[in-house]
Amino acid sequence: MIVEPERRALDADAIPGAAVTALADASGNIGDAATAAEALETIAYGLAAATQADVAIARAVDPADGCLVAIAVAAGSAALRAELSGSRYALDELPSVETVEHDALPDAVRRTAERAHAEHVLLVPAGRLGALELMRSRGAFTLGEHALARLAAAQVALSLRAFGVDGTPAGAASDDALSLAGDALAAGADVGRASDQVARLAAEAIGARGSALWLADEGQQPELVGAFGIAAPDELRAAAEEARGEAQPVAVTETAAAVVASLPLGQPPIGVLQLVFDPGQAPDEELLGRLATFGVRAAHALRAGARSETIAQELERTRALLAVVGQAIAQLSLVHTLETAVERVAELLGTEAVAVYLREEGRLTAAAGRGVAGPHVRIAERLLDLALGPFRGRGMLYLEGARTDPALAGLEDAAAEAGIEDAFAVPLLVHDEAIGLLAVYPQQGRALTGNESALLLSLASQLAVAVQNAQLHERAKQLGAELEGALSAERKTARQLRALYEISRTFAQSLSLERTLETLAHTAVELLEVDAAVIRMPDGRGEWLVPKALHVGDPRLAAPVAAILERPVPVLAAGAKRLYRLAEPLVLDAQTARELGPPHSLLVPFLEKGSTAAMLPIATPAEVLASLTIVSLHPGRPISDEKIGLALTIAGQAALALDNARLYQQQKEFADTMQRSLLPRTQPELEGLELGAVYESSARVDVGGDVYDFMELESGRLAVVLGDVTGHGIDATADMAMAKFVFRSLAREHSAPADFLASANEVVVGEIAPGKFITMTYVTLDPATGRVVCACAGHPPPRLVQPGGAVGGIDVRGLALGVEGGQTYDEVEEALPHGSTVVLYTDGVVEARREGELYGLERLDALLAERHDLAPEALARAVVEDCRAFAGGELPDDCAVVAIKRS
Repeated sequence: MIVEPERRALDADAIPGAAVTALADASGNIGDAATAAEALETIAYGLAAATQADVAIARAVDPADGCLVAIAVAAGSAALRAELSGSRYALDELPSVETVEHDALPDAVRRTAERAHAEHVLLVPAGRLGALELMRSRGAFTLGEHALARLAAAQVALSLRAFGVDGTPAGAASDDALSLAGDALAAGADVGRASDQVARLAAEAIGARGSALWLADEGQQPELVGAFGIAAPDELRAAAEEARGEAQPVAVTETAAAVVASLPLGQPPIGVLQLVFDPGQAPDEELLGRLATFGVRAAHALRAGARSETIAQELERTRALLAVVGQAIAQLSLVHTLETAVERVAELLGTEAVAVYLREEGRLTAAAGRGVAGPHVRIAERLLDLALGPFRGRGMLYLEGARTDPALAGLEDAAAEAGIEDAFAVPLLVHDEAIGLLAVYPQQGRALTGNESALLLSLASQLAVAVQNAQLHERAKQLGAELEGALSAERKTARQLRALYEISRTFAQSLSLERTLETLAHTAVELLEVDAAVIRMPDGRGEWLVPKALHVGDPRLAAPVAAILERPVPVLAAGAKRLYRLAEPLVLDAQTARELGPPHSLLVPFLEKGSTAAMLPIATPAEVLASLTIVSLHPGRPISDEKIGLALTIAGQAALALDNARLYQQQKEFADTMQRSLLPRTQPELEGLELGAVYESSARVDVGGDVYDFMELESGRLAVVLGDVTGHGIDATADMAMAKFVFRSLAREHSAPADFLASANEVVVGEIAPGKFITMTYVTLDPATGRVVCACAGHPPPRLVQPGGAVGGIDVRGLALGVEGGQTYDEVEEALPHGSTVVLYTDGVVEARREGELYGLERLDALLAERHDLAPEALARAVVEDCRAFAGGELPDDCAVVAIKRS
């Protein structure tokens, strides 16, 4: 059961004067309300101020569902206002009398109090039309505040009766055309577009012949914004001006031609609505009252429209500010930031002349602008001095009549030449330091509104920060680019040094002329970043410079480029003669290439389109050994003087390597000739046996010690000897000759392998130098019986390859020849089936190395098994090539392989 609070007489001090004043002020504003919502909002905020409540809610009954809906919410939190607006609860839950008891409150009100952290709640019904709710966190509501709440609740009830719960005034017909006209005006966000319709609706609703709607701010002439049914509305301007100055709600003026009712809109008036009647048809008192009510609503709508327009302008300016800041953040480009700022300022202020100046080394320079010309920078410098000096406290400097203002004394001619009439200037300040100036040069008399001034000041502040950030960013980019350039140059230099080191190391390690030339051509293309390089050397007769090595960087260009560069050049050709005579580089342009003739003239079409080429000597201090021609087909990668200098450095190192390689090749050819002269030139032909032998010398220049020989014995047998003399050079050659002589002289008399090695050892012991020896394998083969007899003196035992590919060794051992006299040697006899092969080899095969790993016997056996069906010569060749590949392309020691197959 709800108990109504006791109502007692109040003392004089029960209600503070300030509270009464707050509620009275709110009550006075109810008359300006155009809708029930506005009236309830005025009451809610006034009561909240009078009672110091944290939350005040005014509710009205929704006729659609009979619920109490929160129409107005007064609260300090915007989020709480948004949350409570529109909240509702059933009318049946509303207590019949005011209450502060929590248990008597509707559930929705209790939840709201919890949400607002309010300990005390006062709920006062406004009849059965609405209710008021007050909430606060500290102190219970006093009797005086109860009285104020009851008074406000009565105002809520009166407002709802006056405006109607649904916004329609009580007693007004829903189809009242004058009310509809007021609603149309109130709903129009753009008053300018709705004014003609409002004027027409008002005239038709009131039965007037025509109408005119005037708008004017205080102190300005009225401006016609809407008219209906009248031919010359300007004739009504005087009556409109007069009505603005009168205090009466409607001023009626009668003439012989018409009756004009002028209705001031608002106090102070912001406009006048005029209704024109036929003569003698002046409106009655009831109609004048309705017009006065309409005027209140129209004035409210016009003010709301003006506020809406102002807010729209502020939003547009804020959007412009954000656009400039956003552009600055997104681009971090000084140019983009300044151009965006200039364009937006010019667009928003409706002026053509805008400029931004930046201070560099104490002077201003024009960084961005539009509509400015002539000596405007001089004007800007004076404006900045004034803004930082005598007018520093203004924030924004405004000079009206720049050509006559004393502040610009001495610059009148410059202002006239630049076409500057007025000027607005705002310094760009960062930490109180001026980094530039934002200047607007409008037409004379163009003043800025408060919003425009605020925009210009805000934009200058943000622009200063954006300019500084952009400058720092561009400086950082510049430093980064410089650092990257320095690092790139260092990396390039380091890459060149590494390449030169690798070239030197490769040239020093390689004594192969072909490999040296190929390395030089490849290195020239990669290091010089050109498309092709070719090296030419004189042929044997000294008549032609023939290509010895060619490298093309892009495989797709290899064929067409090779067709040009692989051609020889006559030694007596002009370019070749000059190159070999002066030992200086020759840069090829189209004219030079044409004069040199083929094959250089074939480059003319490419050179005419931007390609570059050069011929460089590869020379020692004594002579020019070869020519290096480099070609760059890409115009963006020309052969510069720097590249030519680097190419000469490479060529200089290569010249020494070529000279060494050429000398080595000559010496090696001599050594190989000597070596091969001691090997058999022919092989015996025995029925039932196939012979094959391969000898390959190592990369060393000295003569090696490998020797092998064949001899046909009595009864059709074949004797084969394979030996390895210790050491290299002339001594080894002599020992090889002795080994061959021993074999030729002893084999017939001592044909048995063991007997032969014992006899040979006695000869070698007496002839060979101390500390030297000869390893040797001696084998006899009988093609008729397939009998193989073998003896070894410190040499790797032969391998026996069966027809099916199985590989085994002939296990026989013995001391090397020349170590000690009186030696005896064992013999081992094996059967050699048809299709089988016996393979003899020197230790250069199994002792070849790759990164410390030996080629070894297992790898040899695997190869013999895989290639067992090859002919003896091919099988011996396969062994040597596999050994070479394993060692990385060059044999570390001489290799000799002899294979005999029983067919």
